[in-house]
Parts: sequence; structure tokens; C-alpha cells
Amino acid sequence: MESLAQLEALCERLYNSQDTAERARAESTLQCFSVNTEYISQCQYILDNASSPYALVLASSSLLKQVSEHTLSLQLRLDIRNYVVGYLATRGPELQPYVTGSLIQLLCRITKLGWYDDDRFREIVKDSMNFLSQSTTEHYCIGLKILNQIVAEMNQPNPGFPLTHQRKIACSFRDLALFQIFQISITSLQQLKNDIDKRLKDQALSLALKCLSFDFVGTSLDESSEDLGTVQIPSSWRPILEDTSTLQLFFDYYAITKPPLSKEALECLVRLASVRRSLFSNDTERSKFLAHLMTGTKEILQTGQGLADHDNYHEYCRLLGRFKVNYQLSELVNVEGYSDWIRLVAEFTLKSLQSWQWASSSVYYLLGLWSRLVTSVPYLKSDMPSLLDEFVPKITEGFITSRFDCVQAILPDDLSEDPLDNVELLQDQLDNFPYICRFQYESSSLYIIKLLEPILQTYTEGVRLPISGDNDDLSIIEGQLAWLVHIIASIIKFKPSTSSSSEPQEIIDAELAARVFQLLQITDTGSHVQRYSQISKQRLDRAILTFFQHFRKSYVGDQAMHSSKSEDVIEHTLALFLELASGYMTGKLLLKLDTVKYIIGHHTRDHFPFLEEYKCSRSRTTFYYTLGWLIFMEDSPVKFKASVEPLRQFTIFCRFL
Repeated sequence: MESLAQLEALCERLYNSQDTAERARAESTLQCFSVNTEYISQCQYILDNASSPYALVLASSSLLKQVSEHTLSLQLRLDIRNYVVGYLATRGPELQPYVTGSLIQLLCRITKLGWYDDDRFREIVKDSMNFLSQSTTEHYCIGLKILNQIVAEMNQPNPGFPLTHQRKIACSFRDLALFQIFQISITSLQQLKNDIDKRLKDQALSLALKCLSFDFVGTSLDESSEDLGTVQIPSSWRPILEDTSTLQLFFDYYAITKPPLSKEALECLVRLASVRRSLFSNDTERSKFLAHLMTGTKEILQTGQGLADHDNYHEYCRLLGRFKVNYQLSELVNVEGYSDWIRLVAEFTLKSLQSWQWASSSVYYLLGLWSRLVTSVPYLKSDMPSLLDEFVPKITEGFITSRFDCVQAILPDDLSEDPLDNVELLQDQLDNFPYICRFQYESSSLYIIKLLEPILQTYTEGVRLPISGDNDDLSIIEGQLAWLVHIIASIIKFKPSTSSSSEPQEIIDAELAARVFQLLQITDTGSHVQRYSQISKQRLDRAILTFFQHFRKSYVGDQAMHSSKSEDVIEHTLALFLELASGYMTGKLLLKLDTVKYIIGHHTRDHFPFLEEYKCSRSRTTFYYTLGWLIFMEDSPVKFKASVEPLRQFTIFCRFL
């Protein structure tokens, strides 16, 4: 570089230019700083003398790449480390946040990579505390940022870094530094409770959350996943977690802060509610901890504070979902105030079900809580009442009613937003519902049948209606039927294990299944035949196919195909057809059906229009694969000749073209 000014201009173009070619040229020119170790001293010169924040970011990011990708001498790495610590102490408060962040990342990367090379690399907590002891807010903030970054750095693998060595460093950091850092976060939160600086509270809460989210035992949990396992906090943390002020601190922060800080406080509570049972010194301490959790969550339900925010709402539902995952029903019912708590949770669940559009992704955790509660009832040995008999039927009816409401509410809007189209969300909700429904199966089934029969009667009468391309009333009915069929399918899927109650439940299964079979006889008659292009009809068809898949697995062991204009319905239909054909007994049974015999001899686009659709090419492959499977299941020349006859006729036709 001819001058520092030219370099700053290049950095400005690198980070700000809208011209792709200009940015590429700047990147090519400046690349030497990150790939050539001889430029390390020049990076330090830039940090000391440049005024442009973009030049400072270039220098720090280049040094980060140098220490990550090159083998530097121990003394050079120590020099860089000490230089960055001193630089942050003297110039840190006046730097742009993104420059500070880049320098802190450099410091933490050097610390991690040199953890076993020299004990001086392990002094990062001591260095951070020096920042925290300074009189300025900016220094305090930098200290918390360093601790946040080092926990994050130690908890994540680096490309090209052996995983075994990474885990070894993480375990050493956990044993030597993590608990002290968590204590610092708790102390900071206590000191900052009345502080008006939101940044410091944010950093302290974030630090506590990172500590509680640390991969303590090397399970490499997917942080993007909504599910959270047991948090394996080390035994050395026991005193601070058994101290009631620790748990209360996060409830207090939820109460005094606004999103996103309040959400972080709830996230910390979710992880505290997930700590391993064996962490507590005895049952009394664990029961005290549970009682505190129940009291805190009950107060939030009573006041409704913060729950108008969607992120808070979702995280609070996750917190409730942790109760039954980590505690037995017998422990819950013995806590003082359980009756008020379970009543408030039931009311909250019903409101969430009614707010299906706003809380759809959060309902999963509430239904999961109730399903786990009811499955624990047979093992409940406490004399205290669980009160589930009173609330669970209301949850069952509330869920079904809310699904009906969503059909009527969505119809005037964009049909693509229908929950029936969200396969993942649909499965999440319906996976837990059967357990709740079967808790008092007789009354639940009567409620379903009471809803289903009048709708089924109206749909039957619709056969005689004149054909209309746009019939909102019929679309609503089809949507309601689709939900009921999905619900019945999910119940049939969960067939209880052999017990004294299995036979009565199978009779109820038969009653519900009979209604679906009755519906099947109606869907392909009269004016309904002309509704295959309607999205509501396609949703109903998918629901019926889902029912047959679950019914077959539960009651057949090892039945249905219709031409349709919907590639989605075709795909589901052919998947079921292939599944049936692949079973030995069901395959033999299919070959005896007149419908299948007809398909084998008439597998052309004249009979199956989807075969000429390019978008259905994968379905065409599945279709012929299934036919081939059936044809060669038996050594039957007759079937083989019948199957190739359409192909022979087509060959003759082509010959005369």
C-alpha cells in the first residue's frame, strides 16, 4: 500500500460499495493481509494508526484468519493476545460495536486455540474481570462481551479443528472457568437490576443463557431444534441452583424487562427447569425448586404480564412443557397450590387453542404437557387428586372446536395459509392429541361423533346440489371433515397396548372408523366428483389417505386409488398404493381386486391423466414401479400379457404415424 489513506479507501469500497466488480477488486487487493503471515505486523500498524472503522475491521478479521488457518509461534500468539487485551482497554470504549466485536472474537479464538499451549491463555476470565472493575459503563460492557464470546467460542466447533481436541478443550474450560463465569453473570444481574442501561442487562442475561446452554457432556445438541433434553449441569453448581434467589432472579428480570430481554429471562428459566434431577442434594431440595417454578409460572398466568408478546408467549409455553418432562405427576400434585396452577394452565391452554392463528406453533408444547400428564395417571400413587378428569375433556373439546373455527376463519383469506397444509405443524399437534383424547375416550368419541354426523349428513345432501366452481359452504364442510378425519386417523394410529381396556377402546375405534368409511362412499359420488380441482376437496382426500395409512398399520397389518388433478393427492395415493403392494399379504389381496386388475390392463394416460403431466414425473415412476411389483409377485403369464397390452397397442399406433 502506498499510504494508509489508500488502504482506508479500499476498505470503504470493500464493505460499502454496491458495485460487485469493485468489491471483488478491493477484496483481491486486500487479501494479502489474511493469507500472508508477513502482514501480521502491518495489521497491528493499521489498528494503531487507522481512523476508518472499516480498516480496523479488516485488520482484526485478517488476524482472526491468520491465527485460525496458520501455525503461528507461541510467542507471536501471546503477543497478539496481550496486544488485543490492551487495545480493548485503551481504545475499546470509543470503537464502533462491530469493531469491538471483531477484536473480541479474535481474542477468544486465540484463547481457545492456545488453551493447552500456555496457562497465560487461560487468564481471559481474569482479564474480563479487570474490565468489569473499571468505573466506566463501556468497559463493563466490553468485559461482559468478552465472557459471552468465550463461552460461545468454546461451545462451537471450528472448521479444520479436530473434534476430539475441541471436546477436550471444552471440557477443560467447563471445569476451570464456566462456573466462575456463570457466577459473574448472576452477580452482574443482581447489581444491574435497577440500572437503566439496557445494554448491560442484555449482555448479562445473554451470558447466563450461554452458560446454561453449554454442551456440558458433549452431546452436541442442535440449538435450532425446538426440543431440549435434560441439562447436565455439573454437581459443583449445586449450591447456586439450590439457592432460591437464583431462580427468582430470572422471574424478576422477566417482570421488569421488555422483549427481547424478557424472552431471554424465560429461556434461562426453561433451561433451569430442565436441569437433571440428580443435581439436587435430596428430594426436599428438588421439591422446593419445583414449588418455586410453579409459583413463578402461576404468577405470570395470573397477571398475564408479557404474554402479549409472541416470543414471550412461545417461550412461556416451552417452560410449561418442561414440567412433566422433568418431574413426575406425583411430585406435581403434592406441591402446595397445584390445584390453582393446573386450573390456570388449563385456562391458558384453552385460550391458546382459540388463538390458533397466533399461537399455532406454541400449542405443541401445551398439548405435549397434557399428553404426558394423562399417560402418567395409571402410575400416580399419591392421595392428592390430579384434577385431570375435570380439565382434560375441556382440552379435548377445545382443540376440536378451535380446528373448526380456523376453517371458517381462513376461507375468505389466502387458502395456502391453512394449517391443514402445514404437514409438520399438523403432525406435531396431532401426535400428542390421541393421548389426551383416549384419557376419557368414551366421552371424547361421543363428542366427535356428535360433531361429525350432522356435517356428514349435510355433505351427503350436497351430492344432489348443482355443480358450482365456487361453493364456500361446501368448502367449509370439506375443511371441517378433513380436520375430523385427521383427528380420527391420529387416534387410530395410537392403538393402546394389550390390556383390559383395549377391547372397549377398539370398539370405539370401530365406531369412528365406520364414519370415515361412510364418508368415503360419498366423496366420489354426485357433484363431489367434479370438485377435485378445489383445494378443500384435495385436503379432504389427503386426510382420508392418512386415515387409511394409520388404519392399515393398526388393524390390517401388512385399501384405494382414484384419478385426480392434484399432484399432492396423487403422490399420497401412490405412496399408499406402493406401501400396500410391498406387503406380501396385502399385495396378494390387491391382485384379487377387480380395480387392480383393471389398472394393470389400462395404465395409460387415457385412464390416468397425470401420466402426461411433467410435474408428476416422479409419481409416474412410482406408479409403474408399483405395477411392476404387483405383476411379478406371481408367476402369471396372463397378468404379464395384460400389462404389456397397452404398450403394444401404443407401439402399433406409433408405427402408423
